[in-house]
Amino acid sequence: MTGGAVGPGSVAEAVAVQEELRPLVDLVGPGPSAPETVAGLDVAYSQGGDLLAAAVTVLDARTLVVVDSAVCVGRPAFGYVPGLFAFRELPALLGALDRLGTVPDLLVCDGHGLAHPRRFGLACHLGVVTGLPAIGVGKTPLVGTWDPPAAERGAWSPLRDGGDVVGRVLRTQDGVKPVFVSVGHRMSLENATAQVLALTPRFRLPESTRTSDRLCRDALAGARQADRSTDPAE
Repeated sequence: MTGGAVGPGSVAEAVAVQEELRPLVDLVGPGPSAPETVAGLDVAYSQGGDLLAAAVTVLDARTLVVVDSAVCVGRPAFGYVPGLFAFRELPALLGALDRLGTVPDLLVCDGHGLAHPRRFGLACHLGVVTGLPAIGVGKTPLVGTWDPPAAERGAWSPLRDGGDVVGRVLRTQDGVKPVFVSVGHRMSLENATAQVLALTPRFRLPESTRTSDRLCRDALAGARQADRSTDPAE
């Protein structure tokens, strides 16, 4: 684990960490074309934002069945600052990854990688810190402009920001809203797109995201229930 996993004390320090680690990102890959296991990572927050649950689910890439999972419940490690969300979630996500019995071949983050104002989103940060291939799959864009892709599954258009192609706007199902795919670490954009399509046989979002989303929400609900049961005011 590198110093990038340690929470900074200020916005300026956090930006400095991103600038320091960004040159370490491998944007070429090509990454695993036929991974055996794929991990989904997601984080759920309590309504007040003072509690979070990070979840990792590891899927058999062929069957998309969950073969391993772990959660880590804790407090956000950093303030709510756009472009610095990774610092809120990274310690808990790393804690969940450490609890796995399996080292996944690919990390699929519910968020962004290169498609970030400083070209260093959560998928980049996690990839650099863990050394694992990583991609980001966002439900909504953080940066960039694009033309709508064609309506059929598999259609895509470039996501551009400041003259750079930072990702792809990918249609994972016929006629549904696209997702925003970007490279995190040790992956090519072409391979990242192929892996997202392999993970979306039936629904808009990757199965890795769907399973980790359910797990972190369940873990958060359990943590809130435990808090209520131990609160003397209850």
